[in-house]
Amino acid sequence: MLNVEKDHFRRAALEIGQSGENDTLPYDIEAGFIRDKADDLAEICIRLFENVNARPACNARAFMNKLTVGAERLLVPAGSYGFRITTKIHPFWNLYLNGLGFAIAEANEPNRSNRAHSYRLSAGGEGLFDRTRSWRTYKEATLKEPILEQAEAVVVQTDISGFYEHIYHHRLENLLDDLAPENSRVAVQVDRILNKLASGRSFGLPVGGQCARVLAEVLMTPIDASLSDSDIVWHRFVDDFTLICTSQQDAYAALSTLSNTLADYGLSLNRTKTTILSASHYKEFIAVQLGQGDETTVALRELDLHFDPYSDTAQAQYDQLKKSFNEIDIQFLLDLEKEKSQPDAFVMAQIGRALKFQEPQVAAQLCATLLDPGNLDSFRASWSKILRGVYAVRANIDFAPVFEQIDGLLDAIPTQVPHLLIPEANNLHFLRAIRFRKTEARGVYVRYTYDHSSSSTVRRACIDCWRHWPDRPSFTRLRGQWQNLSPKEQRMLWLAAGNFGDEGKKARDQLRGSLRGSWRLGFEPNKGATFASCYQTWVEENGQ
Repeated sequence: MLNVEKDHFRRAALEIGQSGENDTLPYDIEAGFIRDKADDLAEICIRLFENVNARPACNARAFMNKLTVGAERLLVPAGSYGFRITTKIHPFWNLYLNGLGFAIAEANEPNRSNRAHSYRLSAGGEGLFDRTRSWRTYKEATLKEPILEQAEAVVVQTDISGFYEHIYHHRLENLLDDLAPENSRVAVQVDRILNKLASGRSFGLPVGGQCARVLAEVLMTPIDASLSDSDIVWHRFVDDFTLICTSQQDAYAALSTLSNTLADYGLSLNRTKTTILSASHYKEFIAVQLGQGDETTVALRELDLHFDPYSDTAQAQYDQLKKSFNEIDIQFLLDLEKEKSQPDAFVMAQIGRALKFQEPQVAAQLCATLLDPGNLDSFRASWSKILRGVYAVRANIDFAPVFEQIDGLLDAIPTQVPHLLIPEANNLHFLRAIRFRKTEARGVYVRYTYDHSSSSTVRRACIDCWRHWPDRPSFTRLRGQWQNLSPKEQRMLWLAAGNFGDEGKKARDQLRGSLRGSWRLGFEPNKGATFASCYQTWVEENGQ
């Protein structure tokens, strides 16, 4: 049964602090704010939830319709030539939605089939999902099906076309109502928030956040059940299906059943990605995907590079992983990928994540290969993974001997491959990587980007660069434009003020009285803790 409690919001806050608010974008400092003020923000969340939940259905919907749910749509690369939209949600509303997501996941998990491998609820800890369940374990599970040993067996691989963007809110609302007790307003709240994030449209989930993953699995649960009821042997990971059939005729019938079932929920299969393989060819294909038999990459593919900095055993984990790389020649693997017309995205992701475990000179050599303008264009599908890896090296004082070399590589990017900085998500990763030190090239780039970008999220990242450098002229200029800044830019400038001594202190004193109004969320009472007061307290507690 779906019951929402304060602890769901608290756990969501801690999970955001650990994993970030959106996995397609760089880790945002406000995720740390959400984590550090988890208890206070969870209290605000539960007060809002109880307020709405106590209202009649029509009144609850009207109340939610009056609220402003801040969000910005950003362009994110998808593969070498494709793009998709991700949603940067206001930190409070992201927390609120994820808190509801925690409760929804708990209620829906008992209904899910073991053949659904994606985003399974974690059995313990503060995280939402079970880290041991992955695309790899999904594919490994398909290989264990006894049907594969039959002579005429075939395997269908297919996926849903435009999955997230085609999820219909009202069908989802009905499924959430089925999970909830009578007179619950959870479904209404989720529906109205999604509607606002979709700019008034009745379909589409925001890409990148945890709650969207939960909601997608809620929609897929009855579809999964229908396949099982039809006696189809299937496995699924998000929108990828593997159907294991006894014959070509059986495969055709299974695909027909799946297509009809999806149509009931407004979804359809991607015809260009639907393939039918014999059992033997499927086994060979999956062996290649998993790196089996490929001695050059198998060690890297199998290595778990997750390193939890908040774990009590974090240092032991780090040392263990670093030791593992003594047996892996990362530069050799990178050189192999460089020669491919389409580099392996998974191997590139692992290489990016591996940078922080290398010795400084080795890391610098790898960065030189990754950030070479010719190579970087070839590796464009892995831009975020590469820049995350470079950032991890540049942020670690142990790599100080190679900082200047890495900075030079980064400074060449805006002039050598400017087209790669057009998507907002790419630009955000780049701005995060250059904020450690100001150079003449960076000063010009950040100023130009701030003055010409239409994205308040990108402009906010520029302010973050000025905060780190610190750049007093830029702070003074923006202080004079305070009223014209978006709330997210104002919050970053407020944080930056701590780096500008007496000038910053005076600016805060002059502006403090306006924050409750300009950062108000639209439902908070006149007395008690608010999002704005929590943010101010957090800045002061962290000595900013």
